[in-house]
Amino acid sequence: MKIVIPEVLLEGPLARLQAQHTVHYEPALLGQPERLIDAVRDADCIIIRNRTQLRGALLDAMTRCRVVGRQGVGLDNIDTDTCRARGIEVIPAIGANARSVAEYVVTTAMMLLRGTYGASAAVAAGTWPRASLGNGREIYGRTLGIIGFGSIGQVTAALARRMEMRLVAYDPSLTKDAPALQEHDCTLLPLDEVLAVSDVITLHMPLIEQTRHLINAARLARMKPDAVLINAARGGIVDEPALAEALRAGRLHGAALDVFETEPLGPGSALAEVPNLLLTPHIAGVTADSEVRVSNLVVDRVLAALERLQ
Repeated sequence: MKIVIPEVLLEGPLARLQAQHTVHYEPALLGQPERLIDAVRDADCIIIRNRTQLRGALLDAMTRCRVVGRQGVGLDNIDTDTCRARGIEVIPAIGANARSVAEYVVTTAMMLLRGTYGASAAVAAGTWPRASLGNGREIYGRTLGIIGFGSIGQVTAALARRMEMRLVAYDPSLTKDAPALQEHDCTLLPLDEVLAVSDVITLHMPLIEQTRHLINAARLARMKPDAVLINAARGGIVDEPALAEALRAGRLHGAALDVFETEPLGPGSALAEVPNLLLTPHIAGVTADSEVRVSNLVVDRVLAALERLQ
């Protein structure tokens, strides 16, 4: 069977695919849409990351395809409804990068609360800003609000509990007696209450119509002014101009965004030169360790799916 891979895949998992199937591996195809469309016309499978937009003309050209491997967990770059209607199996790497995201969230929360890690240049210059940096806060005993208590939210909860944080969560798919909540000693609350009581808010929801701009100006106003917000889920869940305004006005202590409505950010972004805002390039779930887990999990499941089709 033919597999098209237009984004990077680790050498070991790639070799396993090549040993059993015909593989067209060419990461440069991502930037050549017409060539990519030609490549997938006779493909039985495509394996992508988060940049390939699997919809429209590309999906229409995939008349033979029956398996989509997604190196990651978000599916907002895939027209899953059309895939389902055509009998195309979509295989994400659920859980494989959860630990990397959880470590990103807890580390970033500690950095934002402490507020001391941007002083290297001043210290090196002899300014010695000790007095101005002595009001940072510990993560111990703080309340972590987890918006979306799925696999990544639960791993984040487990790590935060080891830091002796108090846990509250909002997840419309759960009830208060859900085993996952009990396992992590986490209290389920309405969204506005989670925002009001939390010192750190972390987002772990998919981007769907109901979650677009879930964190808007009104909801930012419900948060504590000394709270911090972390979005390592999907761009679009946070209203970026509203967040920038809240930070500039001092209505929110700090924030970190790993995902954005438009990636990469363009000139004139509302997020440029915003105080107490950390920006990273959609990397929270990407480490050398998680890449191995993600690629191997997806390849294992793709090979199994293709074997069922033979």
